[in-house]
Amino acid sequence: MWFDILGPTRIRLDGERVVSVSGQGMRALLVLLLLDAGKVVTTERLVGGLYGTDPPAGAANALQSQVSRLRRALGARDVIEFHPAGYRLVVDADAVDAHRFERLAAEGRRALAAGDPGRAAGLLGEALSLWHGPALADVGEPPFAQAFSARLERLRLDCLEDRVQAELERGRHRELVAELQELTAAHPLRERLQGQLMRALYGSGRQAEALEVYGRARRILGEELGVDPSAELAAVHLAVLRADPALTAVPGSAATRLGLRAQLTSFVGREDETSRLHALLGESRLVTLVGSGGAGKTRLAGEVAGARRGDVCFVELAPVSDGEEMAQAVLDALGIRDAVLLPPPASGRHVPDPPARLIAALADRPLLLVLDNCEHVVADAAELVDRLLAACPRLRVMATSREALGITGETLHPVAPLPVPRAGTSTREALGYPAVRLFADRAVAVRPDFRVDAGNVERVLDICRALDGLPLALELAAARLRSLPVTELASRLGDRFRLLSRGNRTALPRHQTLRAVVAWSWDLLDEGERLLAGRLTVFVGGATLEAAGRVCGLPEAEVVDLLTSLAEKSLVEVVGERYRMMETIRAYCAERLAETGEVEERREAHAAYYADLAAEADPHLRRGEQLEWLRRLDEERDDLHAALRWAIETGRAEVGLRLLAGLAMYWWVRGRRSEGEGLATDLLDVIGPDPLSGLEQEYAMCVLVASSGESQTPELRERLERVRPLVPPIDRRYRWPFLGILWPMFTGPPPGFALDPLSAQTALVVADPWLRGLSHFGVGYLQLYGDDAGGAERSFGDALELFRSIGERWGAVLTLVELAELAELRDDRVASHALADEALHLAEELESAEDIAELIYRRALGSVRAGDLATAHAEYLRAAEYARRAGTPEAIAGVRRGLGEIARLRGDLDEALVLTHEALALCPQGWYSAEEKRLRIIVDLGRIAASSGDGAEARAWYGKALEQSPHRYLLVAGAAAEGLAEVALLEGDAGGAARLLGAATALHGTATAHPDVVRTTAAVRARIGDTAYEEEWHAGARMSRSEVLAMLVG
Repeated sequence: MWFDILGPTRIRLDGERVVSVSGQGMRALLVLLLLDAGKVVTTERLVGGLYGTDPPAGAANALQSQVSRLRRALGARDVIEFHPAGYRLVVDADAVDAHRFERLAAEGRRALAAGDPGRAAGLLGEALSLWHGPALADVGEPPFAQAFSARLERLRLDCLEDRVQAELERGRHRELVAELQELTAAHPLRERLQGQLMRALYGSGRQAEALEVYGRARRILGEELGVDPSAELAAVHLAVLRADPALTAVPGSAATRLGLRAQLTSFVGREDETSRLHALLGESRLVTLVGSGGAGKTRLAGEVAGARRGDVCFVELAPVSDGEEMAQAVLDALGIRDAVLLPPPASGRHVPDPPARLIAALADRPLLLVLDNCEHVVADAAELVDRLLAACPRLRVMATSREALGITGETLHPVAPLPVPRAGTSTREALGYPAVRLFADRAVAVRPDFRVDAGNVERVLDICRALDGLPLALELAAARLRSLPVTELASRLGDRFRLLSRGNRTALPRHQTLRAVVAWSWDLLDEGERLLAGRLTVFVGGATLEAAGRVCGLPEAEVVDLLTSLAEKSLVEVVGERYRMMETIRAYCAERLAETGEVEERREAHAAYYADLAAEADPHLRRGEQLEWLRRLDEERDDLHAALRWAIETGRAEVGLRLLAGLAMYWWVRGRRSEGEGLATDLLDVIGPDPLSGLEQEYAMCVLVASSGESQTPELRERLERVRPLVPPIDRRYRWPFLGILWPMFTGPPPGFALDPLSAQTALVVADPWLRGLSHFGVGYLQLYGDDAGGAERSFGDALELFRSIGERWGAVLTLVELAELAELRDDRVASHALADEALHLAEELESAEDIAELIYRRALGSVRAGDLATAHAEYLRAAEYARRAGTPEAIAGVRRGLGEIARLRGDLDEALVLTHEALALCPQGWYSAEEKRLRIIVDLGRIAASSGDGAEARAWYGKALEQSPHRYLLVAGAAAEGLAEVALLEGDAGGAARLLGAATALHGTATAHPDVVRTTAAVRARIGDTAYEEEWHAGARMSRSEVLAMLVG
């Protein structure tokens, strides 16, 4: 499906069949979605774009109706995707002519700047061919249209001027005259066009007419704007007067270019680096490009040298082996030979050595000398360059090497691999990354029909990331597309050295295959460097100095020296306090490690180190240094997970359990528990049904983490029951105190919310302050649901004080949430918001997207209870962003439920039904907190049925919600009772409705002010009067909880 908006709106199917969209309003909506194709466009933006800053009443409902009609017109409902924040048109940006135009125009501009006018003209011409009339020609005049169409028109003129410039640089002066005369007549104030017309006329032998153009332009600018021509246009005028040859010169240079090869492929990316290098060469006489093999140092140096004014000599040093050969190679490149017609010198006569002859030749010559590939003769290169720069004041040197020359006055320019986009990047965004552009450019050379599009962009990104953005590796990979589909190519990169073994036959041998590139670096290492480089490959995310010493089994002083040397030779990069290898280098060095037979030994050392680190971190996560240790575990996360996977794969259950238990609180506090779920499930498969002796708590933790996903299997539920005896009471010793809070999160409160005073008192005096705070929290939770709100508030306050005293933010967040809820229930919204704000601040410090989502979600619930639906809607949308970031299904489900409730309260039952069913499908089940949210969603489906007048269906939904142990989910049972009150009212039993509202209060422990309850209460009072209402309501409120539950379930 292709969309055209650069002219009348058109939708083309299969490139031919055209679908029409009738009505300016619907076309305007389509264009608004197309301008951000593939991205969510918020409801607010759509309404504002269509109606302006003062939309009519019901604009949001009108938008929903328009979206429905547009879906029907497109013939596919899934093309427009609903999102909590708005709507998304599920198409690739490149399927929209406006986006494709902008991409091609930008590529053409880059090609022009890079000195490739032929390619630029082709790209710019293709971009302009997409236009078939004025932009947004048939959408009417909605508020957004004028600015967007004006912007597109400006871009079209800029593109047109760039295309003309490219044709001028190709020498097509005569062919352009007529076109430029039309353009300047249509756009007389565009000075660039006027200058281009002058150039075209002059290049066609019409100097006098070119001067007339300037005179006419000067007069128009003065009359229309009251200004003189710009400096640029005046410069063209002066050049025409002087008959400057540069006006018709095709880019090139008369300067000496020795050793520079004409390139057969385009130069992609590194525009900023090119500019930076030109600046550095102006400031420094020695600039060295340093980087790993295949990073593109040689090509970058060649591009910079080729663009320099003045003499350049490019010398390839790969074939030389010592300093004398190097100096001779430079002499050869400069064309300086021995005088073969002179007789040999007499005996004893001094013969100048090659360096001396070089100095004599370059003593007063302005020259840029490029020495390519110095790493294997780095000491000799340093000595020669030092002599030359000292003796030749007009000489500048640009060197490329995998390590610095290390002499005074040297300026280093690191050449990193090309930037690679993250997973999930859209096609349009991906094509903005040089690594993707390079791969695509080289792929087209072997497969002319190849394009990066929505169907293959993820595989292209996989290739670019797997190859670290290394230009040489990307070029070798693209060449394989001649015989392999891109999906196959991506899937085979695990064996990258065999796959990328066919390169350019005319390239130097070490650049013909990926293996040869890395082997060249390896061969330059000494034995100690090779030993460490091999052992470092067991780290997947880099290593600190401490970790490298422990895992690699070398003394710290030796490790420091070896790491420094590897970094200087571009085998390792230093990022902060970590030492990292690019994946391609790591893969090669791992092969070398495997040859030594010590992989297993190093992996064991790696797993042992990270198990110790996880155990060391665990207590710090419950103290004031919590943030510092969370950041440390963030940095080590890839290796912690790699160590755990290795333990699982090799059946090392003991080290696996230690790692998992140490990571559980980190996963939870950081909102990353989904990462642990799969690892825990795999580890349980290795362990089997029975815990390891002495590791019962670790086993229990593993079962709980495995149960935290979208659903619990019967096997997991059985294991939860089997580990119940393994979880000690909170007053006993915990090796992993986090187990004390994780267990009740899954199992919920005890039956009837019973509080054992003796156990509670014992728990409150445990030595560990975190566990003591947790005990206060647990007591408060039981008091809250035991109808003692005052006692609960005191217990939560005690817990908060303890958590604050030790600087533990996560426990404080949990407690603040409950205190905020209590303040909300007693209608103290000021206190509630202050407590919730503090909780949100702490969650943001913890960077826990999951907790932030839950906190904002709860705030939205409070806004709904207060009847402030607009605020609630905005809060749900904000919560949705964090929920998606966290990737926790129950958080996403909760947001959908909330948005569905708002839609119902606003009267849009169709939208409410869609959103609430989506929430039910998303919500996991099986563990307490998620199950409670799932049951609330079921209650909401009953409310929707009741709102539509279907009491029978509503009763069915409420009955379903009450099937699941209602004594454990009292708040859900209370909400179901309130819903059944509405059904009773529908059926004419107003007295029964009043009793049910009172009974709901008995379950909640307090009356609620939810809009549904307020509306039902008012309707019942109006039906039977205040006196009868009070009698029936109190009759329900006086019932015990067990009586209420029996009434509801029975």
